[in-house]
Amino acid sequence: MNPIEVNLFSSRVSSICNEMGLVLRRAAFSPNIKDRLDFSCALFGAKGELLAQADHMPVHLGSMAFAMSTIVDSVDWKKEDVLVFNDPFLGGTHLPDVTLVSPVFEENGENIGFVANRAHHANIGCDTPGSMPVSSSLEDEGIVIPPTFLMRDGKIQTQINSVFTTPSGELGGDFAAQAGANQIGVLGLKALVGKLGSLQYIQNTRELNNFAERISLKMISELSPGTYFFEDCLDDDGYGNQNIKLSVRLSIDFSAIEVDFSDSADMITGNLNCPNSVAAAAALYCFRCLMPSYAPVCEGLFRRIKMKTRRGSIVDATRPAAVAAGNVETSSRLVDIVFGALAQAAPLRIAAASQGTMNNISMGQLYSPGQPRWDYYETIAGGMGGGPNYPGLDGIQTHMTNTLNTPVESLEMHYPLRIKRYELRLDSGGEGDHKGGDGVIREYEFLRKTTVSLLTERRASRPWGLHGAGAGRAGINVLNGRALPAKSVITAEKGDRLAINTPGGGGWNYWSKEEEA
Repeated sequence: MNPIEVNLFSSRVSSICNEMGLVLRRAAFSPNIKDRLDFSCALFGAKGELLAQADHMPVHLGSMAFAMSTIVDSVDWKKEDVLVFNDPFLGGTHLPDVTLVSPVFEENGENIGFVANRAHHANIGCDTPGSMPVSSSLEDEGIVIPPTFLMRDGKIQTQINSVFTTPSGELGGDFAAQAGANQIGVLGLKALVGKLGSLQYIQNTRELNNFAERISLKMISELSPGTYFFEDCLDDDGYGNQNIKLSVRLSIDFSAIEVDFSDSADMITGNLNCPNSVAAAAALYCFRCLMPSYAPVCEGLFRRIKMKTRRGSIVDATRPAAVAAGNVETSSRLVDIVFGALAQAAPLRIAAASQGTMNNISMGQLYSPGQPRWDYYETIAGGMGGGPNYPGLDGIQTHMTNTLNTPVESLEMHYPLRIKRYELRLDSGGEGDHKGGDGVIREYEFLRKTTVSLLTERRASRPWGLHGAGAGRAGINVLNGRALPAKSVITAEKGDRLAINTPGGGGWNYWSKEEEA
């Protein structure tokens, strides 16, 4: 294939993922999916190798790619199957992220690949509204779904848990939207293979992965060879553990990179633990940022990047560790340390630390007489780190989350809430030749008694600047004028106000080897 043909094929398979995402967004009911876009769609080869993904959530897609081969090999697939799972230790991330996988068969019965999507559900059976509690074990976080057939040969499985189905036996709204998105992906991939022919399609996928590998090799060749270290600490886990170490050793030669997180802390009581698939997603994302925008996101792009973790550590946790915040908070801080190491290998290409947290807030009310249960969850924007030729952006979701904010109108329409303030947190970005971006202030007024859970980071530590530039301001959570712990569960009464002040990004200063000397 010539370069034009490779690019056209890459666009074709990526467009299938984009169409899946459009269908999922349009058909979903919850603000988490239709407004915040907390979902991801991807295509995989017959052995579970990543073929294409839409520009959705990095933490979803990198972790799916890391785990799909295990899922694929463990199942006897049939046409029109839909497999569902959320188990973090069997290919998931955390329990609210529910994944649906569907095989794609040719007319002759040959399996040619898989389509998958992963979406965040605010209610996954947890006793805490929003299903993002301050937890100490996996069972505290909701229903664990091992790989299970949601549909077998096109038929909904009657024994499937009521979480997925309505009383009439039909799929519930958001799960039906996910299944519909997969159906669109199956039809799209079958049409592409039918047009090209299976032999040409397989050849094209091979060419696409080889092309991606060449792009990866070029990126590696532009980094200074050597071994680089970086450490940082998570603030706390809500159970008394503080300054929890995250560590990376980055080994770069001319043709490969090893990312070693082995020296990170042991598993902890709280839910900042994460499975190794999430750690892999964070590392792969960082290197993807150093590649050109046209690079196809497929298995070949990451062949030269090897991962190393230590079983039983905070970044390679084992059952029954709590993991709700590992997917969101620990992953964000792993990005920080990988970029911190890369700043030594490519100092004129790496930005300062962004806010380093997703500022998770979940809320709602369990069933009570005359009041139906409601659940809501969102992440809140903050400051982006300043970079080599740009200041950091203000009030933006960065790195491992790629979601939008929920519009105030949608939030107030669906839930007993009122947004009293939503504004930039001025001067929260770090000073420097290129200033860090400012965080935001989002203040909620509760119109009804509400249970609220907060899982936030960078409340004690600050997002670092580069080359002597200033750090961003730490975040702070305030209820009725009183500061709250970074991880906390509260009961807000009617009329209470909760203000989330998010961190700013670090600043960036000009730098040269002569200046360092």
